Amino acid sequence: MIDKDAAVPKADPGEASPTAVPPAATALPPEPQPSARTILAGRAFSLAEHGLLIVIAGMTLLAAGTEIFRVVQVQEINLADILLMFLYTEVVGMVGVFYIGKGSAFVYPIFIAITALARLIVLQGKNMAPENIVFEASAILLLAVAAAIIVRLGKHA
Repeated sequence: MIDKDAAVPKADPGEASPTAVPPAATALPPEPQPSARTILAGRAFSLAEHGLLIVIAGMTLLAAGTEIFRVVQVQEINLADILLMFLYTEVVGMVGVFYIGKGSAFVYPIFIAITALARLIVLQGKNMAPENIVFEASAILLLAVAAAIIVRLGKHA
């Protein structure tokens, strides 16, 4: 029978191995454990956040239903109504992204702001000062660039 350990030279316990890492260098200090009070506060804030998001989604769906009912009663649809429905859709999408976790939740408020600015331009119509149109269109462009940067950085992270 062959002794497997016989072929391997034993290192002297007092001799430092060139590849050995001292145990103190690899050991990390233990992470401090959160207190019960911190855990309770975290759970309370999380519960409040989830509850408010459900309320926001419900109110948004109610507002969208009210808008659809108004459009059916008036029997007229204009661009401002369609943009308002996009706003409602974006809010519901933002709540959905929070729960599902797909995509960047930071992009949805930017989309909402872009849609709101576009709706503002449409509602103000031709009576609006030309420089205000330029300012609001520039704000839309700036928000679009910010959204593109967030989406691009999110794919590389």
